[in-house]
Amino acid sequence: MEMTDISRLCLVRHGETAWNAERRLQGHLDVPLNETGRLQAEAAARSLAGHTFAALYSSDLGRARETATAAGRALALDMTIEPALRERHYGDFQGLTYDEARARFPADYDRFHARDADFAFAGGGESLTAFAARIRRVLSRIAVAHPGEQVLVVTHGGVLDVAHRLTSGKALEAKRDFTIPNAALNWIEFDGGAWRLVAWADEAHLQGARDELPNG
Repeated sequence: MEMTDISRLCLVRHGETAWNAERRLQGHLDVPLNETGRLQAEAAARSLAGHTFAALYSSDLGRARETATAAGRALALDMTIEPALRERHYGDFQGLTYDEARARFPADYDRFHARDADFAFAGGGESLTAFAARIRRVLSRIAVAHPGEQVLVVTHGGVLDVAHRLTSGKALEAKRDFTIPNAALNWIEFDGGAWRLVAWADEAHLQGARDELPNG
């Protein structure tokens, strides 16, 4: 690609939900934004209004779509729904708090907590390896579709964890040492062959956004 063909993606985690506040694993379950989350979505939309985007993509889960709807209004952009941008599927852990999951499934929780890349949750859940492969594919597909353009992508905390590792070279199994606040702005680039991390966790427009938990 020419330098002018570099694709820049702004990744935004959805606004806060009640389950975020309760330390409850959401995964593929559809949980709406709470009042704080709706305010965060509007704040993110205002901060994005000064940028130009060629397209707006969102996970199909309601908390992401609500956040993307606010941005779409501010940017006068239609939303493209992309189910592959969903959060990791946590199987039998979905709907449980972290403490409940630890108590109910201690052996599985230990593997989850240790970021065992090959561990897949019982009940139809994804392994970290499979989840990361899904996210690499969808982000690459979006980037390739928009050479030389800037694109807004509204998604989930686990997706952002994978995106940071994809662009920084940090291993999937390594402990997370970066933040993933609700409704913060995260910028990455793709030049056709490699990814690059541009800027991360810009939350200047927010007040005390909740960080994604370290384990997903």
